[in-house]
Amino acid sequence: MKKALSKKNLWDKTPLWLKSTLGRGLGLIPPAWLLGKSFRANCEFVRDAQWWAVERAQAYQINKLREILKLAYENTEYYRRMFDSAGFHPGDLQTLDDINQLPTIDKNVVIENLSDMCAKNVTAADVDYVSTGGTSGTPLHFYLNANRSSGEYAYLTTSWERIGYELGVSMAVLRGRTVQPDRNGFRREYDPILRHHYYSSFHMSDENMARYLEHIATIGPCFLHVYPSTIAALTRFVLRSRINVPRNVQGIIAESEIVYPEQRQMVAEVFGCRYFSCYGQSEKVALAAGCEKSNDYHVWPTYGLFELLDDNDNPVNTPGQRGEIVGTGFINTVMPFIRYRTGDWATYVGDRCQACAREHTIIRDIRGHRTQEILIAADGSAIPWAALNMHDDTFIHVRQFQFMQETPGQAILRIVPADGFTQEDAGRIHRNLGRKLDGQLTFTIERVDAIPLSARGKAIYVDQRIQQESRVPLDSAGDI
Repeated sequence: MKKALSKKNLWDKTPLWLKSTLGRGLGLIPPAWLLGKSFRANCEFVRDAQWWAVERAQAYQINKLREILKLAYENTEYYRRMFDSAGFHPGDLQTLDDINQLPTIDKNVVIENLSDMCAKNVTAADVDYVSTGGTSGTPLHFYLNANRSSGEYAYLTTSWERIGYELGVSMAVLRGRTVQPDRNGFRREYDPILRHHYYSSFHMSDENMARYLEHIATIGPCFLHVYPSTIAALTRFVLRSRINVPRNVQGIIAESEIVYPEQRQMVAEVFGCRYFSCYGQSEKVALAAGCEKSNDYHVWPTYGLFELLDDNDNPVNTPGQRGEIVGTGFINTVMPFIRYRTGDWATYVGDRCQACAREHTIIRDIRGHRTQEILIAADGSAIPWAALNMHDDTFIHVRQFQFMQETPGQAILRIVPADGFTQEDAGRIHRNLGRKLDGQLTFTIERVDAIPLSARGKAIYVDQRIQQESRVPLDSAGDI
């Protein structure tokens, strides 16, 4: 990922020793003040907006749509061509339904028109270049506002508040961060601004998980921020080792993978707290978060325009009917995503929650997003696929990729090379993944012509041939 010099990016690059030194003073300042005026303003807006009546939310959406459509038409070559071809002008938008005059786009459109979709009124200093694997198995590269974090983090923290989280409460994080060992071999890092304790999800051996839990018990009231697969592995360890879980864990926040109902129940029972989940995408077109009173997802209407379309591209508005999630994001003004097909499908529930009274679109049973697939390390521990999804240029010259594993600690990385793939690309893949895997797993690269999808058209990121009772079937029922 090529990043602009935003405050967040600079802080992320700050050496650990300097963070630790600064942390002695920063730890005394409320995080909301350290995160800045923009973050505090966004939090105030989001907390209020979640209770808006539907009429007010729709009026807001129309205004934001007009802004993003105008920006796209005036500053991008691709959308000007698209709008003109559809006979549509941004000033024509009077109701939300008017957006249906425009065609939908998907990942392939973005890949083929990347440069033409970028706004011409921005500079490199304002932009982050990012990448995501997505559900199709083909890497997607695009651009985002470098200053987006204050807005997005406000949505996330406000969502987490539904289960009692407060900014400044400690967070134990097991979500794919590369964490170096200290002199005692313990893989934990601390961020004094966010009060986050990061543990390595690449080293989930029984010994390490025992150390993680032991340390978590010392950090005071806290929440766990996890991949569903990492918390499942941690919970299975607790069950088989028969140790006590830390009783200071107030709640569990799971994101980025499918949450299977059986796992949700198991984890909640073992840790004795609420298991909460959110749904979103790297493309920032739609965001949904669980309700404090149920496991259904409430779509944030002020984050973007959310659509649910059936196989014939008709809006889904019948409870129990399924549709594909299509979104128009309000956050990204560098490279607008307008009527973007996410490849994720969900079941429509309704437009008003009887339990909490929010007048939001409600969905459940989300499918198609990044699934729980694991590699088995040399010591038998599980490495979640989501932790290996590189958000940089590692796979920039790769069309598709897939791990195949028959032996613990070893794997073959199958790749379908794109134009321009060279040995330099192969070396970069080895270096970047090698740093994350840290000797837990070695792999060789095998070039192939194609990688077959599953029967449902999904990418299989790990062709796992090691039989393990702990593995979860990819097509199990569940939600994200």
